[in-house]
Amino acid sequence: MQLTVLGCWAPYPRAGGACSGYLLQDGDINIMLDIGHGSLSRLMQVLDFRDLTALVITHFHPDHYCDVYALRHAVAGAIRYKSRQNPLTLFMPSEPAENFTKLAGYNDAFEVKSIDSLPLEGGTRTTQLAGLKLRFLPTVHKLPSYAVNIESSTRFVYTGDTAYTQELVGFAKGADLLLSEASGFDSDAAHLAGSHMTAKQAGQLGQRAGVKKLMITHFWPEYEQADLLTQAEEGFGGQVELAREGRTYKI
Repeated sequence: MQLTVLGCWAPYPRAGGACSGYLLQDGDINIMLDIGHGSLSRLMQVLDFRDLTALVITHFHPDHYCDVYALRHAVAGAIRYKSRQNPLTLFMPSEPAENFTKLAGYNDAFEVKSIDSLPLEGGTRTTQLAGLKLRFLPTVHKLPSYAVNIESSTRFVYTGDTAYTQELVGFAKGADLLLSEASGFDSDAAHLAGSHMTAKQAGQLGQRAGVKKLMITHFWPEYEQADLLTQAEEGFGGQVELAREGRTYKI
């Protein structure tokens, strides 16, 4: 299993960058996690969009999903001109209903699966996808949002956008790689409370979950990543990886 970082900025990108978007690959399976500003173009630098197996939208803030409208045209055109056979599987929350209904209507491109309607197993919504097990945990954010667990012989967990919770600790327990949002410094804690994690909280999450490797992402573009890294490592008690756009990491 491997992860390619397509975009790591929020809520807008640095010049030449992209917002949240990640490509998880396991053999012939290609799953895109979130599709924020500029991330589709970044995807196409490393993978033909026709080869996507599925897309997961963790929540409906623009920096996590707005490029889906461009992808819709790409996939529908590929199906129409027979360079792709089937619609793309799209996992997403059912709320806000306006967002869900609009995307579900694009059945020329997407086979939509509501995360909220997946089978409930041990407090998480669970499904199988081409040999991989996917689990979704509701998180604490301003909109309905999910953390994602994907496992085969190794296990990857992505927090999406969320405040720190004990449920996340259990969800990420022992992961080979935890990709965690780290939206600000300790000094931002009051501003981020109830919606996002600081870099130090991301580190504490990784430490308490006993993950093998922690990577932080979802960076405010005006902040120095090195300073966020320092605070994340203080919380983790060890080395932490920065999500770097265009880089691929083995899991």
